[in-house]
Amino acid sequence: MTLTILFCADPLTPRRADPHFGREAATVNAGGGTVALIDHDALQRGDAAGAVRRVPKDLGPAWYRGWMVTSAEYTALAKALKDRGTTLLTLPEDYRRAHELPGWHDTFAGLTPHSVWLPLSPGGSLSEERLDELVRPLADGPAVVKDYVKSRKREWHEACFVPDVRDTAGLHRVVTRMVELQDDFLAGGVVVREYEDYEGDEARIWWVDGEPALVGPHPDTPETYPEPLLDVVRPAVRTFGCRFITTDLARAADGRWRVVEVGDGQVSDLPASADPADLYVHLPDPT
Repeated sequence: MTLTILFCADPLTPRRADPHFGREAATVNAGGGTVALIDHDALQRGDAAGAVRRVPKDLGPAWYRGWMVTSAEYTALAKALKDRGTTLLTLPEDYRRAHELPGWHDTFAGLTPHSVWLPLSPGGSLSEERLDELVRPLADGPAVVKDYVKSRKREWHEACFVPDVRDTAGLHRVVTRMVELQDDFLAGGVVVREYEDYEGDEARIWWVDGEPALVGPHPDTPETYPEPLLDVVRPAVRTFGCRFITTDLARAADGRWRVVEVGDGQVSDLPASADPADLYVHLPDPT
């Protein structure tokens, strides 16, 4: 393995990888790859140059594996690394496409719940009239609310689930609460998705250059191993064209496998039950 992987550093011991990524860093080291560390906290503060200060110069092509960053932070990270002679193998525009729902939704149309969205800055608001207009293309019935990246599913009835999308006052209440709870971490804007009922647990599939590299459980249910039909989603993944992504699949009540979420593989969580080597062996060697 001659991979170069950039992990987030441990905030308390900056010369080692964050413990959450410790197994992965050990796997890369054991395989002869190169591990370099970035300061995630500095990146979030807007100090991209400081975030990459410990990255050796002229490492060449590299993958990032770490905590989620915003699309703007990823762009800043890519520039700061390029200034030091390191090129991220996932381009900033591809990171945004995979990380934010508006970037991947249309490619996976028909495989994922129909969704609508509006950009919104943290602390912003949407009127009932604007929300009513937004959700007109959606089917009658329940819906879920999220931002471009994450939902508040732990506050399901308060800030996520809408029993009736035509109940504009109820929709406005849930959207407003979601935006309030996300606070400065609101990503991109507001998304409203038609609700689908799933049976069983989700599977997470890791795709590298259009091929499934690892099929396993979702991190929330690491001990369950659904067996999704990959041919359902493979054509869309190839059309999408991003090099390293994940798709979370679940079986709907009618038996169809559905795309619950798409994510950039660099910031998707690996289940505790998975062997990192089973993933890293499939990442292409840039040399």
